[in-house]
Amino acid sequence: MAQLANRRQAMTLFTGDSNAYCHMVRIVLAEKGINYDLVNVDPDDTPEDLKDLNPYNEVPTLVDRELVLFGHQVIMEYLDERFPHPPLMPVDPVSRASSRLMLLRIERDWYTLANKLLDKNTTTDETRKALRDSLVGISPIFEQKPFFMGTDFSLMDCAVVPLLWRLPTLGIELPSQATGLLDYIERMFDREAFKESLTDDEKDI
Repeated sequence: MAQLANRRQAMTLFTGDSNAYCHMVRIVLAEKGINYDLVNVDPDDTPEDLKDLNPYNEVPTLVDRELVLFGHQVIMEYLDERFPHPPLMPVDPVSRASSRLMLLRIERDWYTLANKLLDKNTTTDETRKALRDSLVGISPIFEQKPFFMGTDFSLMDCAVVPLLWRLPTLGIELPSQATGLLDYIERMFDREAFKESLTDDEKDI
C-alpha cells in the first residue's frame, strides 16, 4: 500500500459523483484552496488502486504522499490540521469536543434519515416528515448566528450543507416560515468554494 501511495506526487481524492460524504471533503478542499487530483469512482466498478489502498474499498479515500486516509470525518479533520488557514475547527479542547459531538449528531440524526430516504426499500413518508421537521425545528438557530452554531464557517457547515443541497432529491421542501434556515441555505449555496465543490452530477440535483 505504501508503494502505491508513494507513486502519487499530488494529493488525490477518490470520490463519488453524488456521494454526500465525499461532497463534505470536497467542500473542505475548496474552502482551503487545496490543489488535488480527483478520481471519480463508480461504486459498482471500483478501481484496483482503491481496492489496494482502502481495506473497505469505499469513498472518500484521500492519498497524501505516503499517507492514506478514509472516513469522511477523519479526512476533514486531517485537512483542517494539515492546512490550518482558514481554520474550520476551534482551537481549545472543549470547543473542539463540542464540534465533534455536533458532527456526530448531524450524522446520526439527519444523515441516518437521509440514507433511508435514498434507499427505495426503506423510504417512508414518516421518515421524510421526521427529517423535515427536525430541520425546521433548528431553523431559529440560523437567525442568531451566520453559520451553523457559530460566527465562522466550520466543519459543521461542511457537513450539513451537502444534506441541504440534496433535499429536493429526498422529496423535502422547507416551508417559508423556516426563514433562518432558508436564508442560511441561500448564503451557503452562493459561496464560491461550495460552487467549486460540486461535481457535474451534483449540479444537476
